[in-house]
Amino acid sequence: MENWLMSVMENYGYVGIMLLIALENIFPPIPSEVILTFGGFMTTTTNLSITGVVIASTIGSVIGAGVLYFIGLQLDVERLDKIVEKWGHILRLTKKDIHKADAWFDKYGPWTVFFCRFVPLIRSLISIPAGMSNMKLGLFFLLTTLGTLIWNIVLVYLGASVGSSWEAIVEKMDIYSDVVYVILVLLAIAFVIFFIKTRKKK
Repeated sequence: MENWLMSVMENYGYVGIMLLIALENIFPPIPSEVILTFGGFMTTTTNLSITGVVIASTIGSVIGAGVLYFIGLQLDVERLDKIVEKWGHILRLTKKDIHKADAWFDKYGPWTVFFCRFVPLIRSLISIPAGMSNMKLGLFFLLTTLGTLIWNIVLVYLGASVGSSWEAIVEKMDIYSDVVYVILVLLAIAFVIFFIKTRKKK
């Protein structure tokens, strides 16, 4: 996959970077770390500029996030209520659980959208619950753009600064991703245990 990504970027420049990052947001397994750090390296060997790569990748990120946001809009609370009403006894969910989660996102959603842009995998998928909670479109795009811009600037600059050693940055990012995944799994387990204990008490 990495060879294909690099081939697209070399042949289509800024447009290729923008489209690849948009796809990366919609299909998280595509590694943005490779796209951004290699894009940074390309600024040392081609006519591409750091500013141009950052702008193209940020536009791509916002486009991809917007697609997932609008998918989330189609899965609003009312539709989830119907799903829970039909399958809740199997999923061990109630309408009250859905409304609690929605209220939580209404309260903390903006900060969640911003900070999750720095978390691998979640950085893309967070756009769906933002849409589901009907988060204000302008606020969503503002925070998504800011968070994405910071992420892109850091990785593109790192790629440009290390030049042909850009793959070393990707390896470091793989370690960062693994650590984050372990933390997320532990948090998920803790949440499930807490949820089960709470339900038993009730």
